[in-house]
Amino acid sequence: MMKATSFALALSLSLLGLGGAYTVQKGDTLYSLARANNLKVEDLRRLNNLSSDALAVGQVLRLSAGEARPPAANTATPSPIKPNPVPPKSVASSAATKPLPAPSGFTLTPPTSTPRTPTTSTPTPAPPKAVSAAPESPPKPPVTVPITVRTGSRFEVGGVGVTLPEQLGMGDAFSVRLTGPGAQSAAVRFPSELGEDVRQPGETLTPSGAAGVYVVPGRVVLGKTTPVIVEIAVGGEVVRGIIPLRPKPGGPVVKLHLSPTVAAKLTDPGKAAEDALVNKAYLNRGQPVWTRPFAAAVPNPPIPGSFGQSRTYTSGSPVAYHYGADYPAKLGTPIHAVNDGTVVIAGTYPVRGGLVMIDHGGGVSSLYFHQSRILVKVGQAVKRGDVIGQVGTTGLSEGPHLHLEIRVRGEATQPADWINRLWP
Repeated sequence: MMKATSFALALSLSLLGLGGAYTVQKGDTLYSLARANNLKVEDLRRLNNLSSDALAVGQVLRLSAGEARPPAANTATPSPIKPNPVPPKSVASSAATKPLPAPSGFTLTPPTSTPRTPTTSTPTPAPPKAVSAAPESPPKPPVTVPITVRTGSRFEVGGVGVTLPEQLGMGDAFSVRLTGPGAQSAAVRFPSELGEDVRQPGETLTPSGAAGVYVVPGRVVLGKTTPVIVEIAVGGEVVRGIIPLRPKPGGPVVKLHLSPTVAAKLTDPGKAAEDALVNKAYLNRGQPVWTRPFAAAVPNPPIPGSFGQSRTYTSGSPVAYHYGADYPAKLGTPIHAVNDGTVVIAGTYPVRGGLVMIDHGGGVSSLYFHQSRILVKVGQAVKRGDVIGQVGTTGLSEGPHLHLEIRVRGEATQPADWINRLWP
């Protein structure tokens, strides 16, 4: 009776999968039990102190896992279950690697770890078959737009009428005049600027204007001797016009003899920052804001030949152009804005001295050097004729005068050509 009870208890425990024990069923072998529980045959022998592989039905075996699973009956193909090559570290797996004493009898012991679940090995997937890339299409040749060259000062491009100056000279300001439907959408460039010492060479410009009449400002840089080339694109048509240059009579190089104190300003550490500030302001574009002719900044006329003059400032210094016109005037003479605009620079600097710069839109700006007193602030809107400062002799100056520059997209033009003219 005692043996029957013990056998029934062991059988019930084996069916519940508790106690890490299993009751041998008909057909069980050490191999089948080891495989089902992720064990080796020698592990089962060691755990149960077996001297042979023979098993008897009803025999109770101690297993290392917390849950014992009988092998599937009547299976022709073994289950594709393989033991992990390195079992995870756990209390149960550690115990399975140490020899245990032979059990003196069946003892119900609660499981000490999570039951081990056999893992099915995942076969290594075959590398994907290389997909042959579709042959690359031959590169398409770049689309080239034919460029037509026109002579003369009047022609058409894409139905837009174009008017150019008949002739130009160094330092001239001029305009490309466009009329007719589509004039506003034309794109204008000056390819002749490429390779010249200019700011933003060859940039694409948008015309400004109204009522079917639009203009793009242009300029001829000092030192230029070759024709000006203007390129106008409307729709899919591109036309280039050529403006010849009249020769400029050469003049002698004026050698200035500045005092050491004034000459030292050419090497002042703040000169680089001064130049950078002005060059940045030259990049301003936008629509022209003036509607009236340009006016004189001071009542006196400029010194003849002062604009574009070739000069040296110190002994042995390189020859440089004088980019403005000098207007002699008494100290404190009021300086007037030549036209409407916005003040973009107002301050005192090493070379330009007391400086005011006004942006008039359309890439046109006016600069007033050497002022003794500045009467405007950056960001202030000014009107033609407003007093912006007073004549002085600050910066690179040996006596009271106004140095006036009028620039188109950063390049100097003759100031006298702007006065009393509704330009363009």
